[in-house]
Amino acid sequence: MAKFIKAFLKLREAALVSHYKAPLVLQEKTFNSLIRYGISTHFGYKYHFKNIRTPEDFNRCVPVHRYEDLLPYFQEILKGKPSVLWPGKVSWFAKSSGSTDARSKYIPVTREALYHCHFKAAKDVLTLYLVHRPDSRLFSGKGFVLGGSSAVHPASYGVRSGDLSAVLLHNSPWYSRWVRTPSNKVALLGDWEKKMEILIRLLPRQNITSLSGVPSWMLVLLEKILSQNKLDTVANLWPHLELYIHGAVSFAPYKKRYEEIFSGLKVWFLETYNASEGFFAIQDRPGSDEMLLLLDHGVYYEFIPLEELSKDWPRAYHLGEVKTGVSYAMVISTNGGLWRYLIGDTIRFTSIQPYRIQITGRTKHFINVFGEELVVENAERAIAEASRQLGLVVTDFTAGPLYMQGGKAGAHEWFVEFATPPAEIQEFSEKLDQELRKLNSDYDAKRFGDLALGPPVVHAVPRGTFEKWLRKHNRLGGQHKVPRLSNERKIIDEILECM
Repeated sequence: MAKFIKAFLKLREAALVSHYKAPLVLQEKTFNSLIRYGISTHFGYKYHFKNIRTPEDFNRCVPVHRYEDLLPYFQEILKGKPSVLWPGKVSWFAKSSGSTDARSKYIPVTREALYHCHFKAAKDVLTLYLVHRPDSRLFSGKGFVLGGSSAVHPASYGVRSGDLSAVLLHNSPWYSRWVRTPSNKVALLGDWEKKMEILIRLLPRQNITSLSGVPSWMLVLLEKILSQNKLDTVANLWPHLELYIHGAVSFAPYKKRYEEIFSGLKVWFLETYNASEGFFAIQDRPGSDEMLLLLDHGVYYEFIPLEELSKDWPRAYHLGEVKTGVSYAMVISTNGGLWRYLIGDTIRFTSIQPYRIQITGRTKHFINVFGEELVVENAERAIAEASRQLGLVVTDFTAGPLYMQGGKAGAHEWFVEFATPPAEIQEFSEKLDQELRKLNSDYDAKRFGDLALGPPVVHAVPRGTFEKWLRKHNRLGGQHKVPRLSNERKIIDEILECM
């Protein structure tokens, strides 16, 4: 079986070479294909797709859309109307984590998006891994995938919805069950806490060679399994573990703890950029913090410089126009029927030969109450470095503004959950402040003399605080997480209540 799977994946290796040799050709083909499909839709008729020949035509004819702009189209699809955004009927909707605001979002998932984006990219993850580890014994055991609270809910007119993990499981190829655990019955349990109890009993009896899941939730599960079995490291549990595929949140705050519990194993930490809207990028080199942008998976990309975002018709750049070192808001048009959709993520190109990216944050996740323009990337890097210097492990955090009052300068209020709380939180606070000042010149300028912005106020919260917040909002498991930064106090005031 292992030889068959490896031979099957080898077929993708040659196709992936084009990402390095002819990336713009791949994007041109993708663009032309999407426009051809879009002509026969209600959306394509409204925006005159039959007259679109070039990316410049597309930019000029079709406005950038946010979720709220496409919501009326989604509602029509949910009523069973065909060819609204993509030819034919749509049978599946993925419920996103809703990380950009309090509510969940429902994203259509077409057959083309399933097979030519999500599943195709999943095969590419394994293909790229095997390129670097040809002696891998990955398929001698099982791959454990930690999905979300994955119950599937039927809607009207034959449409069903669920977490992306549930949608993928329901539609996954039959042969994937030979190399994956747990069974669909367990994986699709809607009760997250009950599923965790079953996994804690089930997984130690299996030969696990790979793990896939969000770092925060995977760490919670692994810690519980180790504690239950009175073990210090995963090596004593799964001696053949060699790959951990992660995404959704920055790995930096968790890396030290993972290295500790994976002690004695040679595990590749492989990052992916996968969302309800599509599968966009894969880390293609061991030890790198960059990801290769996927260009022939039914996604056409555009990129808006952040200073353009507030304009009514922002200038968007196609792939051939981007520069390294600039933060862009990513705009996608996909084989899932999303057209010029502002996904909400910001990225930076680290290379254009080939096109590799890093995720820098969210268009709505920042703090800029005092002109400091603090973004998620700054926060995660500063937290990781302060933790490294003090030998600490941060399991989760969030921050928001502490407004000026009584003539005192404002500040940022941080709520940080540690694996083991520091003896002196003030030392951590000072290190965090120092790192933020190094990383962000605007923050540093506002901190000068404590006039506009005082030092951060950091609280070490009890273990389980963030889990309580997520449970309260019915967002346990999967890709759900507490937003890292917020420009208002709503989230941090709710965290205070949980404490």
